[in-house]
Amino acid sequence: MPKPRLGVIGSGRLGTAIARQSSKAGYEVRIANSRGPESLTLILSVLLPGVIAGTVEEVIADSDVIALAIPLNQYKTLQPELFEGKIVIDAMNYWPPTEGAIEEFMNEDMTSSEYIQQYLPGAKVVKTLNHIAYNELEEHNLVAGDPKRRAMALVGNDKEAKIIVAELINAIGFDPVDLGELKNGKKFQPDTPLFNARYVANDL
Repeated sequence: MPKPRLGVIGSGRLGTAIARQSSKAGYEVRIANSRGPESLTLILSVLLPGVIAGTVEEVIADSDVIALAIPLNQYKTLQPELFEGKIVIDAMNYWPPTEGAIEEFMNEDMTSSEYIQQYLPGAKVVKTLNHIAYNELEEHNLVAGDPKRRAMALVGNDKEAKIIVAELINAIGFDPVDLGELKNGKKFQPDTPLFNARYVANDL
């Protein structure tokens, strides 16, 4: 069965790392940022050979799975209708020291990913790729079966979407660990014991 096409929105350090590792794992990868595909020419030639640049709209339309790796305070720049039927990986985190206080994310009764799901009602949101540092995505990946292979948590409300995202996590060199519904993303948000912690699957 062919791998789903992956789109990455955000060309910062995390977005670039996700795109590079996924491309190495055999995924067809597209990447976009708010400045347009022309701004990505150098990054593609040096860091992301084989990755396709496009506008945000093009990347979403031409991808089955879309990883959001933009600052969380920019989520309202996304057009919800474009994500209808798409699997969305929420790799974003709420960082008040750098992004300032954002009222909706200060509500402790809902996680940031639940708000993203609410904002993108037609998408299937899976929270993951947010609790391991961007450089460690490339430095800590290991082949399946290695006893030291690091685990990566994921949560979501759609089982099929989680299976597809778990396959991506495995392909880029980590053991996926399903922690249940989207609300459980609070277990590996910033300032939690699991955030940026190094665990093998059983320990996580």
